[in-house]
Order: sequence, then C-alpha cells, then structure tokens
Amino acid sequence: MNGGQTFLADKPVLVTGGAGFIGAHLVERLLKDGHSVVVIDDLSTGSIDNLKAVDGHPRLRFFQSRISLCPQLDELMAGASYVFHLAAAVGVELVLKSSVHTITNNLNETQAVFAAALPHRTPVMLASTSEVYGRSPKATFSETDDLVIGSPQIGRWSYACSKLLDEFLALAHHREDALPITIVRLFNTVGPRQSGRYGMVLPRFIEAARSGLPLRVYGHGRQTRCFCHVADTVEALVRLKNSPEAVGEVFNVGNPEITSIAALARSVIELLGSQSTIEPVEYSEVFQSGFEDMQHRQPDISKLELVTGFQPQIPLREIIRRTAEFLPPPASLN
Repeated sequence: MNGGQTFLADKPVLVTGGAGFIGAHLVERLLKDGHSVVVIDDLSTGSIDNLKAVDGHPRLRFFQSRISLCPQLDELMAGASYVFHLAAAVGVELVLKSSVHTITNNLNETQAVFAAALPHRTPVMLASTSEVYGRSPKATFSETDDLVIGSPQIGRWSYACSKLLDEFLALAHHREDALPITIVRLFNTVGPRQSGRYGMVLPRFIEAARSGLPLRVYGHGRQTRCFCHVADTVEALVRLKNSPEAVGEVFNVGNPEITSIAALARSVIELLGSQSTIEPVEYSEVFQSGFEDMQHRQPDISKLELVTGFQPQIPLREIIRRTAEFLPPPASLN
C-alpha cells in the first residue's frame, strides 16, 4: 500500500479508521464493488494486518496518520466521493483507562473530518454507537428515543457523551451548512479479525473456551445484548451510502436477535465443544469503582429496513462459529 499511487478515474471513497476491525471489512467490500479507496488510520487500535487481504491493491491508498495531523487531508477530502468516518476509541476497557484521550480524540478527529469536508460538501457517514442510549430502561431502542446518560462521575459514560456530541455536531453542520451527513449507531458488531484485547466479549469468550479456561461473565450475566456479524454491518453501511433518503438521518445498525451474556457464554462452550466453566465476576474486580453497565441493548432497525431494505442474514450461532474459525488456536495447541 503506497501513499503515492495514482487512482483510477473514479473518485475514491475515504475511510477513516480503515485498518480497524469494521473499517478493514468495509475497505474490502468497497474494493470488491469497484471503488477506489483511501484509508487514514494512525494504527493506535487498528492494525495493518487487518488489510492483508488487499495489500498491494492498485485502487487502495493508505496513510498512517491521525486525521487532524494528516497533511494531505484537504486534498483527499476534495477528491473523495464519500467519507466513512469510523476512527474512534474502541472498547469499554480502553475508554475507562483513557477517558481524556477518548473524549478529546473522538471530538477533535471528528471536527477535523467535518472541517475538511465542508468546503467540498463531501458526504460523510458518522459511525456512532448504541452507547448513546445510556441508561435508558427501554427494552428496544429506536432513533427518536430520549437518551439517558449516567453521571459524569462514572467514567464509562465519557465515551457515550463524546459520540453523542459528535452526532449533535454532525446534524448541526447538516442544518446550517447543508453538509450531507448520515449517522449510524452500531450495535455490537462482531466477527473475523475482532480482538478481545479491549474487552470485546465474544472473542474473549471464544479465546477462553478454546484454551479450556473459565469464561468470565461480568455482573449477574442477565444483561442482554444483540450481536451483528460484520458482513451484515458492512452491507447496511453500503446500502445507506447509496440511499439519498438517508442524508440527515440517524439509523440503528445491528441484529435484533437478543441473548443474555450468560447465555452467550453457554452457547460458546456448547458450539466449541469446550470443557470450560462459567465464572461470575464482580464488576469491581475488573473496572474502576462505580462502573455502570447497560442492562439491555436491542436495536429497532425498522427505519433502516424501510430506507434500505436491509435485514441481517447471519444468526448468532453462525456468528459464533465464523468468529471461532478465524481466531488462531491457543499457543499451547499449535
């Protein structure tokens, strides 16, 4: 991958955070669809290994840089047909350990994207998060719901607040500056190349089960989540990009199939034929004092389906199988 390559005639798509888990899958899909692609990624949480499958592709350019420090940003934005802004802090564990970095990184880098896009009216899709629903007691979240963020003394909510401010800024630019903006709130995207390094629950469970170690379930285990395979997430993002009706709107992107965390652990053990046990762990053993968890997180994706026709195709048990097939075996089993 070479920053000096020349594109083909079409205007490229710019992907910030394109060496991250979701970003790399999106890059592969865009190239497969015939687009030229520019990636900007500082590799702070992403990895160049995520782009191995497209290394050397003639329609791919890679710039290792923070967005705000990229000297070619204005030039790249002027030449781009579309921007997927995926670069952000990832994982609850990283957020809690580096709250200052999380807040400033999310805000500053998003501001840099919008500032560069404005003169050229380059369309931007902002990747937000289901975390913005906060402590909402609703069982299913829809895009027009009130958002219930916890106390600022609870570090966990710093990520939600920074991403929510990104959303406010995006919609303000749309209203005041006619910047074409689409916002997606991602719900627990999982699949090949996702790492458990930052506390992501499914790869963490799979790694433990394959090693015969206990699957550590934080809290009571009755908290519920919905997991969407990255291929389904990418399909939704591409459809939204191609939907004029999506401009100026917010969309949940996820798979409504719901499971408790304890049930997820049991499914992983069953599907992998593991002898591992489930170990309940108090939040206080893992996170700083006062940690709060979201008890339920299920997306209403009816708006997404109405605009794009999207429906997730990969059920949870198949998601577990596909994710496990990708992860390398434990070192002791090599």
